[in-house]
Amino acid sequence: MRLASARSYALLSVAAALLTIALKTLAWSITGSVGLLSDALESCVNLVAALTAFWALGQASKPADRNHSFGHSKAEYFSSGLESALIVVAAIGIIWTAAGRLLNPVPISSVDLGLTLSLIATALNGAVAWLLLRAARRFRSITLRADAQHLLSDVWTSVGIVVGIVLVKLTGWLVLDPLIAIAVAINITLTGVHLFRETASGLMDHSLPEAELQSLEAFLTQRSGNGIDFHALRTRVAGSRRFISLHVLVPGGWSVKEGHDYCETIEREIAALVPESHVFTHLEPIEDPLSWQDRNFRWDNETEPLVIRFYFNIFLYYLMRSNQKLTYSHLI
Repeated sequence: MRLASARSYALLSVAAALLTIALKTLAWSITGSVGLLSDALESCVNLVAALTAFWALGQASKPADRNHSFGHSKAEYFSSGLESALIVVAAIGIIWTAAGRLLNPVPISSVDLGLTLSLIATALNGAVAWLLLRAARRFRSITLRADAQHLLSDVWTSVGIVVGIVLVKLTGWLVLDPLIAIAVAINITLTGVHLFRETASGLMDHSLPEAELQSLEAFLTQRSGNGIDFHALRTRVAGSRRFISLHVLVPGGWSVKEGHDYCETIEREIAALVPESHVFTHLEPIEDPLSWQDRNFRWDNETEPLVIRFYFNIFLYYLMRSNQKLTYSHLI
């Protein structure tokens, strides 16, 4: 199954969430299992997350405009951020319900039918998660990947609950049902924390993944030499987009057109090496000493003199205190 756009996969996730909610809610109403109730609540989170993903992917696909010069691709992080919060809220609700069942255990009924419905929903989630993971790699979408990971955690959660219900039936220990529900809550909380950390990383303009960064650096090393060099390489990831900037140092005797044509070639080759990337190059003469003094941000270059001046002034202050005849103007 191969859909045309990332939003199409988000709609598939919405449809799957609606169907699994119906199946799991029916399974819970038949059995009375708090574990199956927790599973149904997590599927509600899946639905909200899928709807948010559909909206975020639509926003992220909008072209750049005057107010958003680099595009809207960071909108994907709204989806993963909201999803991480909803996961934690669902976990709290599960623990609250399970705590009551720990104090007052309730027998589980109609186990066979309830388990059958739960397993059908689990198989559906597993199939959709597999499709979303493939689509996430294809579209380089953190939103689809987060949704797929959430569904996979739901799959393993459901498997754990089914095992718990079977153990209750075999052993008669009713306390196993709420205990497994609490374990489920802890598991999905960890998923929420992981998604939150990934979202925060994206919002903080994280660099390219290490494998891609090493590949890019190896390419630049290969192209260096014969009077050509590169520095000030900076990368950042924004949703499915990659932004790469670097300085290209060429012989000062080159014409403007020669330098421009070379930069265009480098930009095309990097774009082919790192898909979904936009490359910015800055041309500099390799013989000029100033070309080697701008490898950091301008404010980083200004920091060092300010720090040196700060400590120098402290030194002068204590020197003048030790010799009252000296003044600040004598020393500078």
